Amino acid sequence: MKSMEEMIQAAQKAAETIQKQMNEAQGKLDQMEVEGLSGGGLVRIRCSAKGRVIGVAIDDSLVQLSEKGILEDLVAAAFNDARAKADQVAGEEMARMQQGLGLPPGFNFPGMN
Repeated sequence: MKSMEEMIQAAQKAAETIQKQMNEAQGKLDQMEVEGLSGGGLVRIRCSAKGRVIGVAIDDSLVQLSEKGILEDLVAAAFNDARAKADQVAGEEMARMQQGLGLPPGFNFPGMN
């Protein structure tokens, strides 16, 4: 039978392993890319799965002063599309990682939200 001290050490080691794997998963999410589109692809925003904007591409046909308001709306829509895709990819990746650790679905590890 293990002593209380041995059980505490084992729990601490398990927590450190989970923390390390969560940090690795967060790093992986920042390397995964999604693309948000609006205006039928006239505006494209690339983001990491963590939501960091990597790049914005705007079709030349939209670069007119008279279209400024439409362009601004399309950029916001493309960002929101990319953000929704990033959230989906991040959720799927975290669920895979949690499943691999044997954690219940939706488990929120402290400090990783």
